[in-house]
Formats: sequence, C-alpha cells, structure tokens
Amino acid sequence: MSDLTPYLLLPGTAREALTFYGDVFGCAVNLHTLAEFGRTDGPADAIAHGYLSDGPVTVFAADVTGDETPLRVDGLMFSLLGTSDPAALHEWFARLADGGTVLDDLQIRPWGATDGQVVDRYGLRWLIGYEPAA
Repeated sequence: MSDLTPYLLLPGTAREALTFYGDVFGCAVNLHTLAEFGRTDGPADAIAHGYLSDGPVTVFAADVTGDETPLRVDGLMFSLLGTSDPAALHEWFARLADGGTVLDDLQIRPWGATDGQVVDRYGLRWLIGYEPAA
C-alpha cells in the first residue's frame, strides 16, 4: 500500500465508527480485537486494528489503550472532491451529516462547482463536492 491512509485512534468507538463509515461508503469492515492480538492492555473486545476495504475510502482505526491520546481534529478536512458520481457524493454527504453537523450545505458555488462541508458524529470534517458535467 502506497497511498496516504488516515489511522484514527478513537476513545473506545473504533468498532462503531468503522461500521458507520463502512455503511456510508459501502466498504467491507475488518475488525481485530485486543484479545485476537494477544494484548492485555485494554478491554478484550476493544479494537486493536480495524480498517475499511473494497470500497472508495480507506481508513484505519483502533481504540486507544493505556496513556494514548484519542483523536482530536482541528484544521484538517478529509476531501472527497470528484471521487465519485454526484448522486453518490450527495448520499455520502447526507449520511455523514446524520448525527453530525453540516457546516456548509452541499450546493452549487458561483464558479460552477458543487461542494459542502460536514463534521460527522465522530468529529471528522469532510469536504465533499464535484465539478459540473462537461
């Protein structure tokens, strides 16, 4: 794998978050617990390593253990500009907004592109949009 891939350290919500993202983007969800990895530094059912596969988005995540600091996001957006057809992008936007906060509605801009921003229920900020069909 040579692509930049975000790896989220979450406060006990890795299973829930990856399942949510897998559902939003139509990806397979792969989860491995601390117990599966023979680790005893947290709850046996906590996620030691999880990831999305077979879909348009790749994300890794794990639950924090010990004195690790969970994800805090400021000054970062995950950009999905032109990564799929407009209908899929509108659906992703709506689904990410469920339980989250729309910062800027997905709308046509004065320069002709369509985009918008949403912070999902796990605190990730997404920029989603596309150019008009040629």
